[in-house]
Parts: sequence; C-alpha cells; structure tokens
Amino acid sequence: MPAKPMLHSRRRFALLGAAALTLGAGLPLAQAQTTSWPSQPIKLVVGFPAGSSPDLMARTLAEPLAQALGQPVVVENRAGAGGNIAAAAVARATDDHTLGLMINGNLTIAKILNPATPYDPQTDLTPVSLLAVAPLVLTAPMSAPADGAAFLAAARQGGDRWNYGSPGVGTVAHIGMELIKSRAGIAPVHVPYPGNPQVIVGMISEQIQMALLPPGLAMAQVRGGKLRAIGVTSAGRSSVVPEVPTLTEAGVPNLQLEIWNAVAAPNSLPKAHVKTLAALLTEIVRRPDIREKIFAQGWQVVGTSSEGLANRMRLDTAAMADVIERNKIRPN
Repeated sequence: MPAKPMLHSRRRFALLGAAALTLGAGLPLAQAQTTSWPSQPIKLVVGFPAGSSPDLMARTLAEPLAQALGQPVVVENRAGAGGNIAAAAVARATDDHTLGLMINGNLTIAKILNPATPYDPQTDLTPVSLLAVAPLVLTAPMSAPADGAAFLAAARQGGDRWNYGSPGVGTVAHIGMELIKSRAGIAPVHVPYPGNPQVIVGMISEQIQMALLPPGLAMAQVRGGKLRAIGVTSAGRSSVVPEVPTLTEAGVPNLQLEIWNAVAAPNSLPKAHVKTLAALLTEIVRRPDIREKIFAQGWQVVGTSSEGLANRMRLDTAAMADVIERNKIRPN
C-alpha cells in the first residue's frame, strides 16, 4: 500500500516530462498553464472576410491554440483597407489578449505605401511568428487563353481596357501585379475588393480579367472548372501546385514573389508572452495533422521565432518598397 502514492507520483512525473518533450523544451505549454496569462479569451483579429485565406488559417489555429493556452481563442473579422483596419486595431489594443493574423502588406510596406496609415508595423506591432508561405497564382476567367504566353499576349492587346483585382491597395497581390505589369509589358487597371472571395466573384463574372490569388483559393476554383490558372509567381514549380507552370515559363523574367501569413501582437505585449506564443504557434503549425490542413489550403508551413519573423519583415519591406518607388504606386 505505501508504494502506491510513490507510483502515482512517478507516473505523474513521467506524463509531465512527456508533455514537455512534445513541445521541444516544454516551456511554452507549462508556462501557459501555470502562470496567470492568459486570464481571459484571446481575440485573434483577421483583416479579411470569412472564407478568405487568412481567415481559414486563423480558424485552423484557433482550437489547438486555445487548448494550449487554456483559454478560448475567438476569431474576429475586421475586413477592409487590405487588412490595415484590423492591423491598426491590434496595434491600439492594450488588453494583452489581442493578436492579429496578418499578411505581408500589413507587416511590411503599409506605412511606406501610405504615410497616413494609422499604425507603423515597425514600431506599433511586435512580430510573433511567421506561419506559412506560398507563391501566388495568376488566375483568369474561363474565357481566357489557357496558355500563359497567349494569355499575356492577349493582355498586351487589351491594354488598360483590362482590369485586375486584389484584396486591397498595398497587398502583395496588388504590388505583385504591378511588378508583373512592368516586366510583362501589360497594363490592366487595378480594382481593389474587400477580400479575395469578392475578387473570385469578379473574375467568374468577367468584371475583371485577372488576379493573383493564394494557391488554395485559386486551385479550388480551377479544379471546379470556374477559373483558369495561368502561372505561379515562384522561381520554379511549387510543391503546393506542381501542375501549374511558372510565369517565367510564360515569358515574365526573373519573377519570384511569395505571400505569407503571420501572427503579430501589439507592441505593448510583454516579451515573455510573445516568446511563449511564438513557440506554441511554431509547434502547432508543425504538427502533422495541422501541417496537412495548412498544405491543403495551399501553404507551406514555416513557423518561426519572433526574431525570425522580424528578419523576414525587414527583407520584404526593402524589396517591396523598391517596387512601390519604381512603379510610383500610391494609395487611392
């Protein structure tokens, strides 16, 4: 009989040790469950509508993150301004329980593109983790030529009578298309939408003639026979959509453009919490079941520390700022 409490204690110790090993050092999960933070539900703000690629990513992460933190994670959609309305709301938050699921533009060139943007990603937001990356897919209505070179030739003839859509001024889909325009010699006019679901509707109805879409959204429409995939913006064929040729194959030289999703927090969030969140998110996105879900959405999983995301922000800010300046891109 006296041995039983000792056996129970050993089993408990073994279980705690296994849990720690699962998180690679074990600190994040243990920390989340034994400190007073979080003390209330976490709000995960998304700057795009329900059904958009960032929204799908946020909802994929919400439940496992809630389980790890011991508090509900509530996804809140605040669409508009290419995600910058939501990013500004996150930057203003002071409750230590608000995070943002953001895209490249919100964390890189928002302030460069428009000095009136009500937040500065470099000073008002704290990088948490780079979650996943992907090329964009140049997509067109079913009436468009299927061959990439033929499509670009038709676009040159269309001139500024053709339009292209994006989920907002300053998004990578917008800046990226301006880069393609300069390199491919085409001149479609930009039409901003609240989000990619509306961009897709615009293409299906042929109100616009092309758009750069995340692979998951693009290929769902392509495989459903509603849109054409003209080419991807990666330097080589992408493992996410290996069947789609590159735009370089269609005649657009030296093109390599990625989109990404990341989590950021208000600059006021304590660094210890940022470190905990980064480790948790990295562990979550790298789980086989979550990785599979994210891959099915058209993304390649990354998962980084706060410093890793900060470095990517610096590199992409410099690259995109160059495109903005050379093409004289200004907010509407």
